[in-house]
Amino acid sequence: MLIPLKPGELFKLIPAVATGPQFQACSGDPRKLLQRVLISVIGGVLTLLISQTVAFNSRWSSLWLVAGFVFLLYLLWGPIVEAGRRNAVLRRYPAAALFEGEVVDLFEREVVVEKREQADRSGRLELVENRRTWLVLLLGDEDGELGQLRFPMEKKHQAIRRGMVVRCLVLSERPDFSRIGAISDGWLPQLKLWVGEYPYLLRPAFEELCLRRLRGR
Repeated sequence: MLIPLKPGELFKLIPAVATGPQFQACSGDPRKLLQRVLISVIGGVLTLLISQTVAFNSRWSSLWLVAGFVFLLYLLWGPIVEAGRRNAVLRRYPAAALFEGEVVDLFEREVVVEKREQADRSGRLELVENRRTWLVLLLGDEDGELGQLRFPMEKKHQAIRRGMVVRCLVLSERPDFSRIGAISDGWLPQLKLWVGEYPYLLRPAFEELCLRRLRGR
C-alpha cells in the first residue's frame, strides 16, 4: 500500500543536514577513517607551513591559513558533506509515498566490500577480497513486488521472517509511482527494528507519521 506524502513532509523526514546516525554512518570503517586522518593532517600541516612562508604577503598568508584549518577540520566536515549529499539524492524526488507491505522473501548474499593487493610469501602481488554477508529483503504488497532492502547482516537480523510488516518511504520521478527511483531505510514494527544500508529517515518522525497516516485506513 502506497500513501502519497503531503507537500513538505518529505523534507521533515529526510533532513538536509546530517543527523548523528548519518554522521556515524558516513564516518566509514577504520580504513576510511585513516584516509581522512591522513588527508586532514598532511593537508593541514602543508597549508599552514605555506601560510608561514608567505607571511610577508598578508593577503595570501591569511587565505592559506584558512585553508589549513579547513583541512584540519576535514574529519568533522567530511562526513557531514557526504551525508548531506546522500540525503539530497532522495530529497530531490518530486513524488514520495509511505509504503506499508511485507517481507515477501529474504536471503543472504556475500558482498565484496574491499579489494586490495598484497604480497604473498614469494613476493608476488595477489588480489585479496574482503567479503561480508548482507541480508536482502524483497518487499511487496497486494499489488506485487516493490523492491529490495540490502544491508550488512547482524545478529539482530536473524529474527526477521517472511510475512513481517515493513514500512518505508518510496521515491519516484512519476506521480503514479509506476517506476520506483529509490527506497529509504525500513521499519519493522513487529520487531521494533530499523533496517537499511544508510539511515535516511528521522526515525521518531517517521514512526509518528506511520501512526497518524495508517490509523484511519
